[in-house]
Amino acid sequence: MNQRHCFDRTSMLRALDEVSEWDIIVIGGGATGLGVAVDAASRGLRVLLLEQVDFAKGTSSRSTKLVHGGVRYLAQGQIGLVYTALHERGILLKNAPHLVRKQAFIIPCYGWMELVKYFIGLKCYHLLSGRFNFGAMGFVKRKQMTQLLPGLKGAGLKGGVRYYDGQFDDARLAVNLAMTAAEQGGVLLNYCKVEQLVMKAGKIAGVMATDVETGKAYALRSKVVVNATGVFVDDILKMDDPEARPTVRPSQGVHLMLDRSFLKGGNALMIPKTSDGRVLFAVPWHEHLLVGTTDTVIEKHVLEPRALEAEIGFILGTIRQYLTSPPTRKDVLSVFAGLRPLAAPKEDGHATKEISRDHKLFVNRSGLVTITGGKWTTYRKMAEEVINKVIEVALLKPVPCGTKELRIHGFCPPGASEHWNVYGTDGAAIHALLEQEPAFAARLVGWLPYTEAEVIWAVRREMARTVDDILARRLRMLFLDARAALQAAPRVAELMARELGHGDDWIQRQLIDFNTLANGYLPAPAKN
Repeated sequence: MNQRHCFDRTSMLRALDEVSEWDIIVIGGGATGLGVAVDAASRGLRVLLLEQVDFAKGTSSRSTKLVHGGVRYLAQGQIGLVYTALHERGILLKNAPHLVRKQAFIIPCYGWMELVKYFIGLKCYHLLSGRFNFGAMGFVKRKQMTQLLPGLKGAGLKGGVRYYDGQFDDARLAVNLAMTAAEQGGVLLNYCKVEQLVMKAGKIAGVMATDVETGKAYALRSKVVVNATGVFVDDILKMDDPEARPTVRPSQGVHLMLDRSFLKGGNALMIPKTSDGRVLFAVPWHEHLLVGTTDTVIEKHVLEPRALEAEIGFILGTIRQYLTSPPTRKDVLSVFAGLRPLAAPKEDGHATKEISRDHKLFVNRSGLVTITGGKWTTYRKMAEEVINKVIEVALLKPVPCGTKELRIHGFCPPGASEHWNVYGTDGAAIHALLEQEPAFAARLVGWLPYTEAEVIWAVRREMARTVDDILARRLRMLFLDARAALQAAPRVAELMARELGHGDDWIQRQLIDFNTLANGYLPAPAKN
């Protein structure tokens, strides 16, 4: 069994100098890469994960926050994908109950045929989940609809169909997966960028990487390199083969955050068919209302994609049709965009909503192992397939996968507070910190529950290095309320500087960078 590593950057960097050769180097610190690191470490392999920015900086922190099989994938006939995802959904709830919870969804129906059609479809969805089902589905009478979804328009309703799926905090799960991998003996580094692949006799033998914070370069040897970089997967493939054809078709999904008052109660709204043929969700999340998403082909992949005017207008225009108090642009607290790494189709002309959400795993002649596509819900299964392939490629000793039973860091039964649930067992340590330093109980902003103690914890124990790391991914303020995040940023920068030993210049640079970033999460005024 590998030695357990302390989850801090100093000890992780030290390991780079101490290990002469790794069994596996994983490039990419999103859902897929972190899952691969957990699986590899839990099998006793020497694994190193390198992320160029922060864990889950990209796509993996920008999801619809659902752990689900995908109702519309069933309608497209992707039964195998849905079956696998529904079973993985159950495994994730079992292993991370502090982060995953059951969520009721209701589909409003305005015709009797609609009611029958969605009932049959969701009955199939429910049956596919088998023993992993999240709750009984069934009809909702017309008079119950507005009671279960306060804020929903009642005109024309015939009734609805209620079913259950899962909800989670994506960035928090990513951090806990990183911590789990470290506990199993893995080494994981954020802000460490792979610059090139190292070749030996036509085969990949490692990577050249740079510590972004210090500029120090590392030559790292490895038996296998795994490319799990999401929408950046083709960049790594071109390091191996400059003539490589694109394997990913980026698709942008946009979400808006609204005040919970627009749709009260604990149930989520699912609109089964929008004007562009997608589904739209309005889901309670961290005492706010998350609405989305879109599906827009994007030519260039970037770390911070921006919502298009048409996407914001589409979401608002669609949700207004269903709510008694139609939200306007000024009601949007935050808007964020994420790029889905969809596996590119062999032929052009496919709409992104028609491209399979299933993943693809392949090995180049050089031995580079690449995983593309997929979704958060199936991250564990994808990782299992990757490590099985790695063992085959590198002729490593076969060890069975044990992640079906592996509890994720923080594991504990959920409590009453959604805010504190995400810390799981770490919540007790944060409360102990508060007892030692009562002043850290001060809230960063008055109307959100986040405290100074959580900032200190994120720096000391969760490898947060920037204000963005704190306010976007360790706490979720930037996604919940961009203006609140801007207000909290100066105090967060002060606390971080004190912990990390930085001066006023660092604080000022951080605030300039974060203000530029956060302003992109505020919707621009509507154009006349």
